[in-house]
Amino acid sequence: MNDNNEVEKEDVRASNRSFLGAGLAVLLAAAAFFSGLQVGNGALADTSLEAGLFSFFTPTVAVEEKADLTEFWKVWELLEEKYVSASSTEAVSVEDRLEGAIKGLVKSYGDPYTVFMPPTDASMFEEDISGNFGGVGMEVGLRDGFVTVIAPLPNTPASAAGIVAQDVIAEIDGVSTDGMSIDEAVQLIRGEAGTNVLIKLYRQGELEPMEKSITRAVIAIPTVDTEVRDGVFIISLYSFNAIAESKMKEALGAYAKSGAKKLIVDVRGNPGGFLQSAVSIGSYFIPAGKTIVRENFGEGLEEEEYRSQGKTLGTFNPEQMLVLVDGGSASASEILAGALQEHGIAKLLGAQTFGKGSVQELVRLADGSSLKVTVARWFTPNGVSISEGGLTPDIVIERTPQQVVEGTDPQLEAAIKWLNGDKTVGATTTKEVAQ
Repeated sequence: MNDNNEVEKEDVRASNRSFLGAGLAVLLAAAAFFSGLQVGNGALADTSLEAGLFSFFTPTVAVEEKADLTEFWKVWELLEEKYVSASSTEAVSVEDRLEGAIKGLVKSYGDPYTVFMPPTDASMFEEDISGNFGGVGMEVGLRDGFVTVIAPLPNTPASAAGIVAQDVIAEIDGVSTDGMSIDEAVQLIRGEAGTNVLIKLYRQGELEPMEKSITRAVIAIPTVDTEVRDGVFIISLYSFNAIAESKMKEALGAYAKSGAKKLIVDVRGNPGGFLQSAVSIGSYFIPAGKTIVRENFGEGLEEEEYRSQGKTLGTFNPEQMLVLVDGGSASASEILAGALQEHGIAKLLGAQTFGKGSVQELVRLADGSSLKVTVARWFTPNGVSISEGGLTPDIVIERTPQQVVEGTDPQLEAAIKWLNGDKTVGATTTKEVAQ
């Protein structure tokens, strides 16, 4: 989910543009970590391709059997008849009871990205995906039930405060995150620019919790940076937003003119964005017609494949190109990295990726509430589920939180050495890639 101040606004049209991101929570100010979110109204909705956070579409669902609600209504009647409040507070209203029952039903599915939002929460959520507000500039998601930092964005209050990927957020302004959904956490972290939020977090390797007071700001998300080091051209891709393809095209043009023969594409800390951006960028490397990502709607339903448009810049092989990944690489980043790896175009170097490969549909209900529900999952060209543990690098190089804070980058240094002939760096995995 996003706490960014800048929202990627895309008209929801029938042109099947899917938005992808990670379904996480980017405490920025726009879309919630887009992992394929669709906007519906209970009937058919237009589709907006998002490969990460939200994929705007509404599948039709056939209800094969009706539940026996006899016990539900029996419990309702017993509570109505027998319950006596332990205090003098007002009795629970019918509306509150219904809302609680719906939340319990949704929670029973055990999916952190499937969430029921009452009218007030739904309104705030739609601000997230269509408006501007203050944030701290980091992506968050649920990992093993804990609110976890996916990645701080560069040049934001979160990165300046020393927040790093994999930090576990325990409290937000004194409120425990135990049992908290991502949407609830994002609502607490976001706020008016210039105000402070106090975050208590736990970090791997540290025995005591840390507290960080962070001043919210209007967040501007960078898209692409380039540099050349030791004969290697490096493209840092921070977001798969609406301008990512055009910025990547410019960067690849600069690469072609530079005369460099070796390329690094760095998607560490990139939480995702538009699916179409991932497909278009992948098309600069992957031959026409080859599968970039598969969208799976469940057992017995036909998959949808997104294929390369064949805008290839040239022929690459894993000896010329590396993709840098880490625990902050999610959704669209994983789609691009997985496709390049499996087609034998690039090796992956770094750490295990986040593993956000589900697609959510946003259904607006008549009373102003909304249901955000997982409707599909992303698979690599070879059929590997991105949600099940993420992607494993071919060359494993870890980067500690302390190294991140100090600005030391052993992953980038190892990547440059590897491309320049030093194949001894890192622990190479036995994973095979399709040629």
